[in-house]
Amino acid sequence: MGKLATSTSDWWSINWFSWETFQNFHWQFGDVFYAFLALPLILVVWLIIDRRKRQSLSIALTEKDIKWSPISLLRLIPSVIMLLVFCLLIIALARPQKTNEKVEQWTEGIDIMMLIDISESMQIEDFKPNRLEAAKDVARKFVMGRFQDRIGLVVFSGEAYSRSPLTTDYELLNTYIDDIDFDLIQKGGTAIGSALAVGTNRMRESETASKVMILLSDGDNTAGNIDPIIAAELADAYDIKIYTIAIGKEGRVPFGKDFFGRTNYVENTLNESTLRKIAEIGHGQFFRVSDNEALVNVFKLIDKYEKAEIKENRFKDTTDFYPIYLKWAIALFLLWMLLKSTFISNILQD
Repeated sequence: MGKLATSTSDWWSINWFSWETFQNFHWQFGDVFYAFLALPLILVVWLIIDRRKRQSLSIALTEKDIKWSPISLLRLIPSVIMLLVFCLLIIALARPQKTNEKVEQWTEGIDIMMLIDISESMQIEDFKPNRLEAAKDVARKFVMGRFQDRIGLVVFSGEAYSRSPLTTDYELLNTYIDDIDFDLIQKGGTAIGSALAVGTNRMRESETASKVMILLSDGDNTAGNIDPIIAAELADAYDIKIYTIAIGKEGRVPFGKDFFGRTNYVENTLNESTLRKIAEIGHGQFFRVSDNEALVNVFKLIDKYEKAEIKENRFKDTTDFYPIYLKWAIALFLLWMLLKSTFISNILQD
């Protein structure tokens, strides 16, 4: 709070009149400051009255008796003090305040398990730089766009294993995503059924009202000892919604380089029927993407579908500072009363 950090009990501190302090205030009745427009009129009236007093004084005294002295300015002190009292009252009436607002946000949250294919075919370069790296990129962005949702990670090729349990530590989760590599699982193939089973196992004890699995693969089920349809039905039994994403272009696609640095091409086909059936059983949705932009859009869409309502409580702690300026006004008014007493007034005017 800058210089405003002075305790309100230290009302006599000169810091209360710094420009920085005034900038930190919220003025509840800021329109009161228009009263300062009356100051020039008050000064004019005051000067007229003072001049008339001096004219009356010149009648009573001869010209040689009237000599100007700097000490004569002391007679202006009571008027200046009363002017300051007026200014302080305006500041107090504008009601300077400082409000600290605290916002508490919460949500019931969603449990989300991402299942990412890391089989050899995910090295195909129809996505830039390849299918896996494109998937990792959108997964990272998806994670950082969530709020208080628990997210977990399963990777699979010929086998499936849990890379991360459900967690709200998104920084740690993105570290796990960064470290995903084709060498994590040595066994080749695409064990979709096993991936669904591992994901379901991680979520089966969850008491969250909404549970979601996002399965991303570029192939049909070719490995594992669990049928993907049965695994999907098991997930549905635990009220887990399943989104499936088929990634990859049909036809001739780039896949690595030969000895001379020339791009190799392979024929790519993808049987969508299994992934479509899994999404249908899981009451989710199937998506087919053939480039990076389409993949990004799919994750944005899922992110939009699976948003929990964020609730918030706002608490306002308001502190009034007008008593400080009111105390200054009272103190200066008492000083003015003292200066207007016969004894002091005579000293100032003589």
